[in-house]
Amino acid sequence: MIVGDLLELDDLHIEVAWASPPMLGREVSGVTSTDLQDPARYLQQGELVLTGLVWWRPDDGQAAMRFANALRSAEVAALLAGEGTHGAVPPELIDACRRHGVPLLSIPTGTSFRAVTDRIYLRLWGDLQTHSEDRAALPAAARRTLTQMIHAQAPLAHLLQRAVTDLGLPECSLTTGAGRLLASSASGTTAATSVPVGPPGDSPFDGWLLQPHTEPGPAAATMLHGLAELLAPLAIRARATASAQRQTGTRLIELLDSGAEADTEAERALAFSGLPPHTRLTPVAARIDSTSETWTAAALAEALHELPDPFIAAPDSRGGALALSTAAEKTIASTLHSALARLESRLTGQRRIHLGIGPTVQPLATELRTALVQARYAINVQPPGSVGRCSQITSLETLLRGVPPEITAAFRRRLLAPLTEHDRTNSVSLLDTLDAFLRHNASWAKTAEALHLHVNTVHYRIKRIEELTGRSLLHLDDRIDLWAALRCTSARLS
Repeated sequence: MIVGDLLELDDLHIEVAWASPPMLGREVSGVTSTDLQDPARYLQQGELVLTGLVWWRPDDGQAAMRFANALRSAEVAALLAGEGTHGAVPPELIDACRRHGVPLLSIPTGTSFRAVTDRIYLRLWGDLQTHSEDRAALPAAARRTLTQMIHAQAPLAHLLQRAVTDLGLPECSLTTGAGRLLASSASGTTAATSVPVGPPGDSPFDGWLLQPHTEPGPAAATMLHGLAELLAPLAIRARATASAQRQTGTRLIELLDSGAEADTEAERALAFSGLPPHTRLTPVAARIDSTSETWTAAALAEALHELPDPFIAAPDSRGGALALSTAAEKTIASTLHSALARLESRLTGQRRIHLGIGPTVQPLATELRTALVQARYAINVQPPGSVGRCSQITSLETLLRGVPPEITAAFRRRLLAPLTEHDRTNSVSLLDTLDAFLRHNASWAKTAEALHLHVNTVHYRIKRIEELTGRSLLHLDDRIDLWAALRCTSARLS
């Protein structure tokens, strides 16, 4: 496929905004959507880039030039700009593409990006089949039937059922690289054999696998590879869609993190995110030990795909990933909990997944910003391998779990170092006495009973604690400070 082929798709009404004739002959390798201001790290050589121009601002004279420079650096095939946001393609973008030698085509308001993406991949898929006809070990009649079903967008389960029937294959399933079931020709467990569908994923959570339910013989194994080749463009299209959603989510999160001055632009980006309008949203935060943000975003998306509700998930510049879903907090918590073991089984070493859920809020930038902060904090409410929820932060101890350990350790040292030093050289533990005294609501008698001491001994020890710490246990503020210092260690270990 070449760039100029897009102009022959009459129903899409794509037109040239700027391009020289030789540029329309550029080979196309794929397609991706983006509304990031600098999408360079997400682009591949030879791709068509679709943008709704959400990133473009008339008051930023260099925005178009920076965007075009990113496209040129990635050596993309062409840029397709939608007219739904700003009307006609801005002259500044046309000039920028001309200067950087990037072909620019326009997509009218009435044409959806999904329609453009589907047509491009069907064309690429047709080219792939033409070139691989001799390699794919499928009978011509079966190939034609399955090809027609793919063109008609038949459900994957129907495709597998027909392939099993026509090709004499064992029952088989189609799963993601992380083990999520996409479709199956019949119920049953899969065998150890798996055949990759499309190119390998960028993370353990990407890609598709074709898995027979029983070990295939040599002839069936060859047929399975042919079927995987036939399905490859569908896997590639799914990956492109996921990549575009991540980029949209990244832009939205960047805007929300920018503060109140970006609220208008953030709400506009939310409107173009693909999430239903005017629907309450629940934020989810994730972090994986010693793992990139991209891997974490892929893992979070895998878990949320178990829900029927729409969502977007994206890398978070703070080392993890964030998502927004229309599902309720309790529903998300249950789904994430059930997916954790499956996702962690794809990780090597001692890596664990940390998950946090914020409150369900109205789709307004101000409320979403606050909810995202709570979701990030809720990651630490529960130990790794479980799901923390902001609604569980109902005590001082759970509140302290979200504070970085460097802060809590320093706070504990500042308040309790004299007691720690005393206990190191004495058989009497003032830390234990303080803990018991505060646990029993500053009751001398109950503390004495709990520690098997005389009340006078408790009085003496408390006086010594006050002398060493400079705090008075008659004052509520001092009690709370010392109680918090004691809880810092247990909060981090729980």
